Amino acid sequence: MRHSPAYFGLAALVVVVALGIAALSVRAQPAPGMRHDDHGTPKDWKFVWPKGDPGKGREAFVKLECYSCHEVKGETFPAPSDRGKVGPELSAMGPLHDAEYFAEAIVNPGAVIESGKGYAAPDRSSKMPSYNDSVTVQEVVDLVAFLRALRPPAASPAGTQQPSEGHGMKH
Repeated sequence: MRHSPAYFGLAALVVVVALGIAALSVRAQPAPGMRHDDHGTPKDWKFVWPKGDPGKGREAFVKLECYSCHEVKGETFPAPSDRGKVGPELSAMGPLHDAEYFAEAIVNPGAVIESGKGYAAPDRSSKMPSYNDSVTVQEVVDLVAFLRALRPPAASPAGTQQPSEGHGMKH
């Protein structure tokens, strides 16, 4: 049987493709003696949030103008405008949440939104914008340290200090 030159060209292409696929599949295999799970996540691994600097976190809070939407009783930030106060008062939040919780609220504010508090936009997304394009990882680490360090101011002599209304998100 005689084959045309085009047939041999096509056959050669099929062989080259087959060899390429075989080579890629060999490269995708673990080295001899190594199991796939040797490079997996350790069984009891847990992300540990870095310590951070609360003072630098306060600077990030100011830089991002977080005070335009969040009141922090006992701090000297400008007061949120009536139009701007869409987030919760933060002074009592520090001891209530883990660092990872605050980090999620900063980098993924729409992850959990408590309904009925005014924190959701009409489309049910978070009114809090994402700052991911305007902060560094270190600023987030420090901002979380600042938020974790917050405590409500001491109660007045008449005992009129009210507890925080909450942060608007539940985990």
